[in-house]
Amino acid sequence: MIYGYVRVSSDKQTTENQIFEISRFVKYNKLHVDRWINETISGVTDVNKRKLGQLLKNLNRGDTLITSELSRLGRNLLQVMSILSYCMEHEISVWTIKDNYRLAPDLQSKILAFAFSLSAEIERTLISQRTKEAMRRLKAEGKTLGRPIGSRNKHYKLSGHEERIYLCLARRYSLNQTAKYFHVQTSTLKRFLIREFEDYV
Repeated sequence: MIYGYVRVSSDKQTTENQIFEISRFVKYNKLHVDRWINETISGVTDVNKRKLGQLLKNLNRGDTLITSELSRLGRNLLQVMSILSYCMEHEISVWTIKDNYRLAPDLQSKILAFAFSLSAEIERTLISQRTKEAMRRLKAEGKTLGRPIGSRNKHYKLSGHEERIYLCLARRYSLNQTAKYFHVQTSTLKRFLIREFEDYV
């Protein structure tokens, strides 16, 4: 059987894009998703407390798990490797759309999965470090990162996402890509950047 797994971290996000990507992939390859697993929960949550954990227990030898990218399975190296190791051990294939990986229960796939997960973990760590360093530098220079106290508008749609937005900019995402990620118009993102990060617009 083929299972489609989609996950978002909060209620402010939707799984529509992930479902669309997987549906387009299976249609192109003349396949069919027998069952969808959709959940809203942080990727750092223990897999046994997620729908994914129950799914893994129900998967059988020869089944295929399709997701948009490996980061949907987990947000750290050990968690992703644990899930992939379980799948390899039980001869379950894992396919990802964006990463274009076809992980089967063989040695080459295990090595590939480890290398990818390790590089992704290192990238997230380095970006997080760069973001924190940049924030500290801006504060040291006396620049205000947030909205001035007493400003007329107390809340904007992107309020509270300043660090994540800066993370996207650090990863060289375009304004259009970043806007889509936060489900807002590009013009909304531009206005927010002008208010919050004048030096980066």
